[in-house]
Amino acid sequence: MTPIGSYLRLGFLLLFAGIAQAQLAPPDAGGLRMGHVHLNVTDIPAQHRFWIGQFDARPLVRQGLEGVIVPGMMILFTQKAPTHGSEGTVLDHFGFKVRSRDEMVKSARAAGFVVPREFIGSEGFPNAYITGPDGVKVELQEEASQTRRAVVQHFHYLLPDPLKLRDWYVENFALLPSNRGPYKSADIPGVNLTFAPNRNPVGGSMKGGMIDHIGFEVANLEAFCKKLEAGGVKFDIPYHRDAVLGLASAFLTDPAGVYIELTEGLKAFDLPPSTPPSLK
Repeated sequence: MTPIGSYLRLGFLLLFAGIAQAQLAPPDAGGLRMGHVHLNVTDIPAQHRFWIGQFDARPLVRQGLEGVIVPGMMILFTQKAPTHGSEGTVLDHFGFKVRSRDEMVKSARAAGFVVPREFIGSEGFPNAYITGPDGVKVELQEEASQTRRAVVQHFHYLLPDPLKLRDWYVENFALLPSNRGPYKSADIPGVNLTFAPNRNPVGGSMKGGMIDHIGFEVANLEAFCKKLEAGGVKFDIPYHRDAVLGLASAFLTDPAGVYIELTEGLKAFDLPPSTPPSLK
């Protein structure tokens, strides 16, 4: 092999070593972790450009699901015009910790995206909102010590009685109760669920909107679903398995109308299925 060929091979190996780093967080003691958020969008290529260009996401490399992966979760897309945006609904937006708020804002504006607000957040750090394709609302919170450009941080719920919904998540999913700034919250490996007061959120089901649903990845999902049912949780779509994707799932709706998918097997989409033949 020529010296140039050796350098190219080394470059490819380093590239795929970086790609092969797992992005989903390790599960908690009960086998639960953040899995994904599923968006209804009109332009999938535009979503890829936004998330890859602005958040250093990487595209899914296994067929069967359309989306990208960021540290902490997958962002999946269905090409379908959303019936409504997320802003002002119970699940208003999701947010990232970023290495530099100003760097992210400058990059987003240069790419033609709207930055409706820059501010100091409730935890005392520089924050901003970015509006992406199809009006997806994303919050940034600076964490100057982190090495990655962007890491998913939270989902932000707005509703009249936030503590009641927080307690529902803690009780049914054994999440750790916490506080984020002045707000009650709960932690699942990979993300924080933040529950803030809002007297007049747009109610009703999130299904069909910009944020169609969120997803938790669960070990031994069938047993987990039986446990939830025994506790009185009703499923919109009961436990089932997709033989093509090799993915088990079930759907339910929380008391505030947020649609939730539980999956088992999504972790397999977190890494390339094998080393590319050209590198063997």
